[in-house]
Amino acid sequence: MMKSIRLEKDNHKIVHLIMDNPNASANVMDRDFTDSLSEAVEQLKQQDFTGIIIRSTKNTFFAGGDLKSLYSAQIEEAGPFFDSCELLKANLRWLETQGKPVVAAINGAALGGGWEIALSCHHRIVIDSQAVKLGLPEVTLGLLPGGGGCVRMPRLLGIQESLPYLLEGKQIRPQQALKAGLVHQVVVDGDELLNQAVIFIQKNSQQATLQPWDKPGYRMPGGDARNPKNAQLLMIAPAMLEKKTKGCLPAPEVIMATVVEGAQVDFETATRIESRHFVTLACGQVAKNMIGTFWFALNEVKAGASLPPAAQNQQTSPIQKVGILGAGMMGAAIAYACADKGVDVVLKDVTLEAAIKGKQYAETALQKRQQKGRINEAKALQILSRILPTESNTDLSDCELIIEAVFEDRELKGAVTREAESQLPQDAIFASNTSTLPITGLAQASQRPQQFIGLHFFSPADKMPLVEIICGEQTSDKTLAQAFAFVLQIGKTPIVVNDSRGFFTSRVFGCFTNEGIGMLNEGISPATLENAAALAGFPVGPLAVSDEVSLTLMSRIRQQTINDLQREGKPAPTHSADAVIDRMLELGRAGKAIGGGFYTYPEGGKKHLWTGLQGEFSAKNSVPVLDIKERLLFIMALETLRCYQEEVLRSVRDANIGSIFGIGFPPWTGGALQYINQFGLEKFVRRAQQLAESYGDRFTPPDILLNLAETRQILSDNS
Repeated sequence: MMKSIRLEKDNHKIVHLIMDNPNASANVMDRDFTDSLSEAVEQLKQQDFTGIIIRSTKNTFFAGGDLKSLYSAQIEEAGPFFDSCELLKANLRWLETQGKPVVAAINGAALGGGWEIALSCHHRIVIDSQAVKLGLPEVTLGLLPGGGGCVRMPRLLGIQESLPYLLEGKQIRPQQALKAGLVHQVVVDGDELLNQAVIFIQKNSQQATLQPWDKPGYRMPGGDARNPKNAQLLMIAPAMLEKKTKGCLPAPEVIMATVVEGAQVDFETATRIESRHFVTLACGQVAKNMIGTFWFALNEVKAGASLPPAAQNQQTSPIQKVGILGAGMMGAAIAYACADKGVDVVLKDVTLEAAIKGKQYAETALQKRQQKGRINEAKALQILSRILPTESNTDLSDCELIIEAVFEDRELKGAVTREAESQLPQDAIFASNTSTLPITGLAQASQRPQQFIGLHFFSPADKMPLVEIICGEQTSDKTLAQAFAFVLQIGKTPIVVNDSRGFFTSRVFGCFTNEGIGMLNEGISPATLENAAALAGFPVGPLAVSDEVSLTLMSRIRQQTINDLQREGKPAPTHSADAVIDRMLELGRAGKAIGGGFYTYPEGGKKHLWTGLQGEFSAKNSVPVLDIKERLLFIMALETLRCYQEEVLRSVRDANIGSIFGIGFPPWTGGALQYINQFGLEKFVRRAQQLAESYGDRFTPPDILLNLAETRQILSDNS
């Protein structure tokens, strides 16, 4: 009996192949679907029909692969896994070669396996809706399209035109798909969708209906891999890919190989090549890392798994109006991010002029979106109208949430907290965007510390996807729940951490920048350092990212830490990076914002390492590139582990999501704690001890790691 598919024949002798997974809200390419499709094909072989319409009962057409089974796939099971891939594709191949017209009636999103099913149909009709996305996003999870996508897309569009969909996971809307030649018709609703599908079948049922690539004399658009134009592209494409991935992400390279190899052979051989490459990637560690974090962990985080039960049960409501204190770069970007999602914003600074300047950030960003055709003028003006620049605290009187985004100075933050709170409604929440100062200490300036919380945005706040929510000692569950809901409301990903100096992200990020900057003092070449970071998979090297943050801010944070620890009678930590930062500030090279730091920023030109670095910090020490890469990876992973041990971090998933989305830990690893898991705990301990012997005690593995390695456990929220 078919579990995921129903076959129904209408009075036109058209068979409706209806995808309807009874156990989920979406259709997925799981074992039930594969078995159901096999049975459906066997039944269809025995039937007389004029055509087939493939449609879905769900809001989406088809959601894609069964990630649970892909995540658990092991190389030892490669044979049966390969066979199941081939069986699925053989059934799709029968549908497109049996001679009668097959129509994909696409009522919702068709991504991954869903789009591959659609590609195996002779005619594709889609409802014109903003909810509909079409494409092959497998590469973003370390996989390749394994249901024929790497074979049909090049045969439909040509090699060059298909690569953005395959290598970048490009997703498009119905009208774009029509223009690109991916779909044949766009309709307004479900009724027209079915009517047009029936019309196509009735027009084409009297003669054999074939895919373009099965017709006599077919030639691949733009030529196959041997065509001179494609040959020229394919000579440089691997180098371009290597420049982009630094060899850390195998999926794009394997997709390229699959496309090129498949373009030189017949269709059946090409699909077999695709299956082999797909199985290899799915059984590989990088895909496991990426699926575990970017799919399972991310969905759990967004569903509130990190919230304590008392917070999960709190009632929340959308924030209508937010006040932002400080219209500098961070405050201005937060204001734009909120307004863009429909929230009214009061943007306050000490002068109206400064507040108006802050609003200009949104104006500039919206102008760029208009120029690219991503937004119309009316919508842009509507977003801008939501931001009210002001110098008056009285304008905050009906704000439900305040986000303080002033300088990292305890006294200044305390002063603006007291001023704003005097104007706020009794149930308003006050949030600090501090990146390092403990929330419990800042809450001392508040009359209602139970409604005081940390909302740490990352720069640029309108683009960066993460917000780190920090609970102080007195922060209530209700405040946490509302803050969490607000972060989701403005389209960001929230992680929840407990209070400490630097919390999680700033603490770990500081280890990365300090480790890199400190290497200059050891005599390591700055170019070698930055290139090693890129080879490890970091999106930006420690020197470049320090320029972005600004050495002035780093120095200010260090001084605030020293002051706070002195008050507590504790010694302040020192690092070899301190002397480098001090020297750079003496030289007037504080970073990108003032025109130069470790890098030089020529007007209209590409940034490059400042030539004066050689004179200031002579490159006299040759260290293995592997050591530089692993020092940067290990120092962040170890500090993340200490945060977890100290219960600053509440979960492994928050650690992994936060490290990638917030502070640039390499995506191929699946996050800072998953990096330790995939390295192997015992092996990681041994390597950390080697680094500690060579480079300092900061690499000494913490007790939690030694205990886990001894008991052969992994870092998991389920252990």
